[in-house]
Amino acid sequence: MEARIEQIKQQLQSQGYKLTPQREATVRVLLENEADHLSAEDVFMLVRDKAPEIGLATVYRTLELLSELHVLEKMNFGDGVARYDLRGDSSHHHHHHLICVQCGSVDEIKDDWLTPLEERLLIEFQFQVLDHRLDFQGICSRCSNKAKQEDPSNHDSEKPSTVT
Repeated sequence: MEARIEQIKQQLQSQGYKLTPQREATVRVLLENEADHLSAEDVFMLVRDKAPEIGLATVYRTLELLSELHVLEKMNFGDGVARYDLRGDSSHHHHHHLICVQCGSVDEIKDDWLTPLEERLLIEFQFQVLDHRLDFQGICSRCSNKAKQEDPSNHDSEKPSTVT
């Protein structure tokens, strides 16, 4: 975690910003909850547990700054709530999401399946893709399995695929 904090500190410094204690507390919460897609309010509640003196406006400003500097990605999964996701330091592009329209869960696809498409766009249209995001909306395997258990007459032989 300390290496990621140092990397983010350097990203901020390269743009003329400092990693203040308030910003660091926010970054630490995001790192500790990296698997989740936290809203600003979620981040604030978790930051407040660690640093009660930090206000909601400070957390909002920090999230917006980190988003502008491409440390975070600000996203909306169709529920009207902005959520924040740390951009991984190991990948050129952001990961993709499987969004369940029933339970609202968000699962991630870490592989970048669009590299061949990007190469084709460059060759055919001389368009260099800098970044992209791909979200799939549907029914997750947990909801599908739950529905099958609740309705024994459902003899649907279709199996949900798993993503690794």
